[in-house]
Amino acid sequence: MRPGRLFVRRLTLVLFFCLPCFVVGGARLAFCQQDVLTYHNNNARTGLNFLETTLTPSNVNSASFGKLFTLSVDGLVDAEPLYLSAVSIGSSTRNLLIVATEHDSVYAFNADTGSLIWHVSTLKSGETTSDDRGCSQVTPEIGITSTPAISRPQGSNGVIYTVAMSKDSSGNYHQRLHALDAATGHELFNGPKDIAARYPGTGDNSSGGFVIFDPSQYKERSGLLLLGSEVYLAWASHCDIRPYTGWIMAYNATTLVQKSVLNVTPNGNEGAIWGSGAGLTADNSGNIFFLDANGVFDTTLNSNGFPSSGDYGNAFVGLTTQSGLAVRDYFEMDNGLHENDHDIDLGSGGAILLPGIKDSTGTTWNLAAGAGKDSNLYLVNRSSLGKFDPKSNHIYQELSGALPGGIWSMPAYFSGRLYYGPVGQPILAFQFQNARLQTTPVAQTSNAFAYPGATPSISSNKTRNGIVWAAENTDPAVLHAYKAMNLQELYNTNQAANGRDHFGAGNKYITPLIINGKVYVGTTTGVGVFGLLSPSSGTK
Repeated sequence: MRPGRLFVRRLTLVLFFCLPCFVVGGARLAFCQQDVLTYHNNNARTGLNFLETTLTPSNVNSASFGKLFTLSVDGLVDAEPLYLSAVSIGSSTRNLLIVATEHDSVYAFNADTGSLIWHVSTLKSGETTSDDRGCSQVTPEIGITSTPAISRPQGSNGVIYTVAMSKDSSGNYHQRLHALDAATGHELFNGPKDIAARYPGTGDNSSGGFVIFDPSQYKERSGLLLLGSEVYLAWASHCDIRPYTGWIMAYNATTLVQKSVLNVTPNGNEGAIWGSGAGLTADNSGNIFFLDANGVFDTTLNSNGFPSSGDYGNAFVGLTTQSGLAVRDYFEMDNGLHENDHDIDLGSGGAILLPGIKDSTGTTWNLAAGAGKDSNLYLVNRSSLGKFDPKSNHIYQELSGALPGGIWSMPAYFSGRLYYGPVGQPILAFQFQNARLQTTPVAQTSNAFAYPGATPSISSNKTRNGIVWAAENTDPAVLHAYKAMNLQELYNTNQAANGRDHFGAGNKYITPLIINGKVYVGTTTGVGVFGLLSPSSGTK
């Protein structure tokens, strides 16, 4: 993990939903809108909001669109902000923007005006945030790094799940799972819950036949996954500083009791799960898919084609959750050992689940895509990932060298196109034809994105008015907007005179959130908020 290192069945996988309009005091409020409750919009991680009716290619330009305000917070915003509509706050109703920081804080802002609703610290008395553990990836402090996940049953205000790292006065490190009331920030379900685990194995940090989870050796970088009644956590290392292994954990969403634990390198080492901040993906059947980082892979296979010692370093992994966490299937490239040894693994990228795509015979394929540091784009059949053969790869499709510079980000999907932002390259649009990706991009942006590249997000009104949004990790940061079909630039935050739309220093792995006519972008000090300008502000 070194630095060198859908319409998705429409509303089935989408973790946002429309609420009815509210009439308060005779005024019709703007609460006919959706929530964004998880990283990249949904558990498929497509990055698509297909219910955006305000922002269009005709009004996203520097004359009519720009910075509305900035939100200041107490630490780096490494997590993607999330959005809750029509939350009851006392006697009023507000749209909330939820922001988590590396200073172990969670904020709820009025998403429309920027006013602070509540702010809580997840630190216990006498604690501080963690130091950077001798690693420059998250510095100078480690608090809340991963994007939270929010549960919101119909008619409720919602529960915000987040993982926070801290250090006590004795020098002990803690990882805790918090469940916060969305309306108040108060802890729920007798939380927080200290995270501890062990798993059968003889790998790094093992004792008595079990590998032991050491909270000091990990950070929760991957966005949380809320699936059914459980919250899933996945763990990254600090700059590949051993000892560490590859952990996934499941907690009950209403009791915070740990329900299941899986380690994907239990008899080896490494195998972090981070994906540059992307979350574990999940389908409607409760299957989880993710990209594992460099680590031990057992080339000796059992009779079913699985690693005999259960080590899945540098693999595209599929899990079942039906009776607890377990590996269901996997793909390991034929040169996996070489990639592990040379730190050119898959773990720097995030996986994406694609909607059912039909080929020329009418057969529907359920696919997933993933890419990492080796510049290849891997497309797998979710029903049969491909396993391991040292002589050749047996996957659905592979585009060798399609992503020069490598991937430290994740893609987005819209209208038959897959959008990737490699390091030092333009954003590239790959087109599906007969359920296969064309081998060369059909469009690309005019500008390139320096490290770590870009994770695009997309807004559209169903199939119309598609816009690709991406943040550039520069100082000042730059927000870009492009037409989805040809990637022609519509707008960027450097276009307006006198730095009108500058919003702070860039932050790596940042993913824009687009909802209800606004765009929210995290920085090292807060969140920039963009939308349609009033006539007077647009002409300054």
